[in-house]
Amino acid sequence: MTTTMLPHPALPQDLTEQVLEFPDNFLLIDLCGEHDRNLAAIEVKLGVQILRRGNRLAVVGDEAQARAGAQVLMALYQRLETGRSVEAGDIDRELRMGPSEQGTGTLPGDQMEMFRGATGDRVEIKTRRKLVEPRTAAQKAYVRALFDHEMAFGIGPAGTGKTYLAVAVGVSMLIGGQVDKIVLSRPAVEAGERLGFLPGDMKDKVDPYMQPLYDALADFLPGKQVAKLIEDKQIEIAPLAFMRGRTLARSFVVLDEAQNATSMQMKMFLTRLGEGSRMVITGDRTQVDLPRGVSSGLADAERLLSHIPKISFSYFTSKDVVRHPLVAAIIEAYDADSAA
Repeated sequence: MTTTMLPHPALPQDLTEQVLEFPDNFLLIDLCGEHDRNLAAIEVKLGVQILRRGNRLAVVGDEAQARAGAQVLMALYQRLETGRSVEAGDIDRELRMGPSEQGTGTLPGDQMEMFRGATGDRVEIKTRRKLVEPRTAAQKAYVRALFDHEMAFGIGPAGTGKTYLAVAVGVSMLIGGQVDKIVLSRPAVEAGERLGFLPGDMKDKVDPYMQPLYDALADFLPGKQVAKLIEDKQIEIAPLAFMRGRTLARSFVVLDEAQNATSMQMKMFLTRLGEGSRMVITGDRTQVDLPRGVSSGLADAERLLSHIPKISFSYFTSKDVVRHPLVAAIIEAYDADSAA
């Protein structure tokens, strides 16, 4: 693949054209996407025009825009050369992070197969069903913190991948033999519907609260394997109240929606940490469903523990939302209203 930056005589003086030549036309078709939708996504995001000429793509824009567009196209083409596909999420990641945000370096020995650089500087989490790649700089730093620290907090709005990435790391550690089990927990706090009024036995009552955790697991492991691991107690999904009195050794433990844990519940949970275990606490300070006057255990933990070096705190903003673009806009609107 070759690239050339040159002014085009037919273009205004403030625009340049960066030409990329691709040796494999079949990969070029995949790069462009059906009806050139991948190119269209890059054009809209970067404010450039991408012209296709045989096995060449010309990126037209000001110098910085054209260079950025060319770098995104080259990164995506290199991904295709390794045998992987290019999906909307991959384009979004390249647009958000770019070469300067991908970072360098590797993790120590036994973590390399779980968390590795696919193209030398990109990081991936290895699970049974997919390779999971952070899509923002904050997500990348968070994933590194999950591997580097025995206790890690992920704090930020919905849709930023806090729980999803934590479960992915837990699965990779389980299949890599770094831990013996995964324990996923949430406070069973009602957000509009009383728990006691829901139909069924206790499992039926609490499962709706745990469904996001089941959904994350289904992304990383085949359904039959998830069922077998749950049956063998290698994966446990339970309300926070069920953690009392336990010591969790060689486990990857995730507490989701931690803003809905009381201070006493948070202390109880954090002190379950046993030898060889990892603990991840995720939450959104703006979505507390506790009764009025009851303080959030997440806020207390942040205040009391942030000075301890071996505990990491990772923070996300609306810029890290990786759901529908409207989700980020909604979060920003509510944040602006609360700040007014």
